[in-house]
Amino acid sequence: MTSRFLPYATTPGRLLLQLLSDVAVAAWTALWVVIAIAVHAAVSTIAEFGRQVEEGANGVGGNLDSAGHGASKVPWIGDELSKPLTAAGRAAHDIAGAGHHLGTTVSWLAVLLALAVAAPPILAIAMPWLVLRVRFFLRKWTAIGLTATPAGEQLLALRALANRPLRRLAAVDPDPVGAWRRMDAVAIRGLAALELHAAGIATPRNWR
Repeated sequence: MTSRFLPYATTPGRLLLQLLSDVAVAAWTALWVVIAIAVHAAVSTIAEFGRQVEEGANGVGGNLDSAGHGASKVPWIGDELSKPLTAAGRAAHDIAGAGHHLGTTVSWLAVLLALAVAAPPILAIAMPWLVLRVRFFLRKWTAIGLTATPAGEQLLALRALANRPLRRLAAVDPDPVGAWRRMDAVAIRGLAALELHAAGIATPRNWR
């Protein structure tokens, strides 16, 4: 894979800045992921309480159901004995249902809160970083493609005449515009190299 396919500069200074920005974005993202995990864990304790209520109430309800079933077998007064036990068992199962609902709801709430806490600050930094990196990659891809043809070199030189500081243009040739009009190959490559360097691209080896 050649450097053209990588979204990184080939000039040391620009490459260092890009690597530092990658580290900063990764660290920022990791920080907020850790915070989101902490939020999720804190809220999930309530869900765990709901599950414990469900398990305990189901256990009590099961015991009451068994006691009611056993009481119903007592001669003559079995029905009267089993009714309050059965009613208490139903109440316990209702509490278990409420605990289950609480656990399920809070589990979803924990996920949503974690996303709500982490997503905005991550996206606020990651999206501009991604847009800038994609723009750089497209600019680099186009610029390297232009270096493959004489017309592309001339276009890069023309852009340099329009965009680069005058002192840098004069360092290439005392009359950079005249050199470009005369199609001076050395001057055109020198001007094109200025534009490539501004884009974070090192001068091609075959130009040196």
